[in-house]
Amino acid sequence: MANAKAANGNQTSSVNTGLLPSWFGVTGKKRENDLDISWTISFQPGASTKHALQSGTGNGTAEMRQANLTFGDKSWGSFKLGKDIGLFGQDAILNDQTLLGVGSTGAGTQGGGSTTTLGRIGTGFLYTDFTGQIEYSSPNWNGFQFNVEIAQPWQSLNLATSAAITGNQKEPAFEGNVNYSWSGDFAGKVWAEGFTQKVDGVQATTGARSDRSDVYGIGGKVSYSGVELVGYYYNGSGVGTTGLLMDGYATNGNQRDSDGGYVQASFVIPGVKTKLAGSWGISNLDRASGEVGNNTLVSSNEMWTIGAYHPLTSNLNLVAEYSNVRSENQVGARNTSDIVDFGAILFF
Repeated sequence: MANAKAANGNQTSSVNTGLLPSWFGVTGKKRENDLDISWTISFQPGASTKHALQSGTGNGTAEMRQANLTFGDKSWGSFKLGKDIGLFGQDAILNDQTLLGVGSTGAGTQGGGSTTTLGRIGTGFLYTDFTGQIEYSSPNWNGFQFNVEIAQPWQSLNLATSAAITGNQKEPAFEGNVNYSWSGDFAGKVWAEGFTQKVDGVQATTGARSDRSDVYGIGGKVSYSGVELVGYYYNGSGVGTTGLLMDGYATNGNQRDSDGGYVQASFVIPGVKTKLAGSWGISNLDRASGEVGNNTLVSSNEMWTIGAYHPLTSNLNLVAEYSNVRSENQVGARNTSDIVDFGAILFF
């Protein structure tokens, strides 16, 4: 359950899922002809609706995030074909404390109008999303590994209206990451990642043209004796904010630059095993070259979050969070929201 209060005094409440949706997945595996073969299919039912007599057809509708197969061997790597989580931004969201909580509810999720909340999406990283892909993962060489992916290309969207400003794309997107992880008393992981896509049909004053959207990210986490630190940073052109290619281009056809990141610290209390965590993050979006007006365009989204996560059992966790979200537009006008939430999450 979440309760949010905006700067104008408006208050909303919601009984809904958090950032991680309700999830049911089925995976099958076998070894044959020196190949490890697997398949995965999952669906994510919505938890709430906003209108009476719409319990089966309301805004909290079901999603289908995974439908893929993999084959390979630990000696040479593996291939994945189908729909699954993307590579760019994957480590950022999987290490975010609000993955098991709520974080930012967002305008579309307050009052139970969406399948999930936003967590820290758009206030520290771009959403990795789930998309059609052909991915190769290398073997793990003593902690070092890389992944490359050909992915379904994105249309460029206007974030305020969710309207596409480009049509179907001629070329796929390309994503990749490289990472190194180690274990022991002082354990950790570092990674670097990138995304690039040629964007066709960008509407400029001289007519439709092509451009290329690019973004890179770097991050790392370390843990020692119950303490964990996480840091992440991204920088891109033409990729926009919150989601890939959202508000990445101005109406004059020029790219907008964006960057952001987050830092996070957590501590597991010995004995009781309660995890206390706090984080801060920001996502910035600049006007494009030659762009005038459009003063309501977001300039930055910033969020502080503190939370407590207590395991009642090895599978069941209680969650309590407080988040403060501040949004600022291109002329400095601000909107602030305070979000308090509590709930439970079960893995089985």
